[in-house]
Amino acid sequence: MTLQDDAFCLSYCSMLTSINPATDEEIGRYAPLTEDALGARIEGAEAAFRHWRNEALETRAARLARLAEVLRQEKDTHARLITAEMGKTLKEAGDEVEKCATTCDFYARHGEAFLADDPIPTESHKSYASFRPLGIVLAVMPWNFPFWQVVRAAAPALLAGNAMVLKHASNVSGCALALEQLFLKAGFPEHLFTTTLVESWQVAGMIAHPAIRAVTLTGSTQAGRKVAAAAGEHLKKSVMELGGSDAYVVLRDADLAKTVETCVTARLINAGQSCIAAKRFIVEAPLYDDFVEAMTDAFRQIVMGHPLEPQTRIGPMARRDLRDELHDQVTRSVKAGARCTIGGTLPSGKGAFYPTTVLADVTPGMAAFDEETFGPVAAIIRARDEADAIALANRSPFGLGSAVFTEDRERGERIARDLLEAGSAFVNLSVRSDPRLPFGGVKDSGYGRELSSFGIREFVNIKAVRVA
Repeated sequence: MTLQDDAFCLSYCSMLTSINPATDEEIGRYAPLTEDALGARIEGAEAAFRHWRNEALETRAARLARLAEVLRQEKDTHARLITAEMGKTLKEAGDEVEKCATTCDFYARHGEAFLADDPIPTESHKSYASFRPLGIVLAVMPWNFPFWQVVRAAAPALLAGNAMVLKHASNVSGCALALEQLFLKAGFPEHLFTTTLVESWQVAGMIAHPAIRAVTLTGSTQAGRKVAAAAGEHLKKSVMELGGSDAYVVLRDADLAKTVETCVTARLINAGQSCIAAKRFIVEAPLYDDFVEAMTDAFRQIVMGHPLEPQTRIGPMARRDLRDELHDQVTRSVKAGARCTIGGTLPSGKGAFYPTTVLADVTPGMAAFDEETFGPVAAIIRARDEADAIALANRSPFGLGSAVFTEDRERGERIARDLLEAGSAFVNLSVRSDPRLPFGGVKDSGYGRELSSFGIREFVNIKAVRVA
């Protein structure tokens, strides 16, 4: 099975290569594992799991707390590696490492409560649900948050007593190897968290391996369908965190200045390369023209440049092919009637840079409305009224995140809670992941949840115990 996607190697290649997207320079070349070597790594993870599952929860939590310490101690080193391999600014890379540490601390503190037996009254002397580890979790991860998306899956899975085998995106292989070393430095047993540098065609065999008990993937809907199908064929539990085309509904009573400030940040985080970045801005008609003008002015102030420079707000996109795909979406949208108020042109020179771009007058049927735009492009849609805005927001195959902006909090909460079709719905805030809250999507954005108590219970055997 071929899995060609942003979370997988893009072609059958003899070597896995990392290219600095700011300079086009090759910074790493890695030989993929042979089938025998891959099998040995999975067997090593299985052996480590057999021991780890019997470790006291306090011991597991202590290792996780130590991982948080090591992440903070080595933050600058890992931030530079992230920036070199995928192009985000050094500040954003440092923030990513810190978020990993915060999540490890969170689970180290709360894991015991999340995994405690849940008493259930019956006629018996004692009955309860117990949460026991499953085994090895295969993690297929993308490049856009190369540390965070791995750690947010690994922290709860390992704390619950599982092992993890990582198949990372080929262009961040250096990050993948660094993560394995981090877990070892934190005192986790050898092979419990193991990185496998493999090609895309090897993933299907990994899923089929009897020692792999579950699969978690972050990537596109296309990849999710293929991996979920393989997991289903072999009856493996799976969690799919897939693409998104997050809608931000801006009602006529919204505070324009505050809303635009939030929307700019939400769209341009990680140069727009985030599943939960704001992508479609649906604005009620009375505020529409002012919103377009304000967004255009704000985008004009954004400094694009080398991600190591302190004044840079957005760096390059992660790969040139991704930049070219985004530009094709912009071009098709303009041909279909969208109005480009800023940006929309391919820059010359080295690197995978793409300018901040605003597309106004976007409507259903255009690429910027129907497809996920993974880069610094804002699509602005006019809505007649609240009902039309909500209908446009939900007129998408995706359902990862959403937000609504209004001065009426109760009105906003009603829309967020009851009307927006998404796994997350925020009021007067940008959508973001938080270890305290469940994270995931509906519709083509996937299923299952990460983070919080819901995430740690995705990859456990929820065992019923009854004592007469």
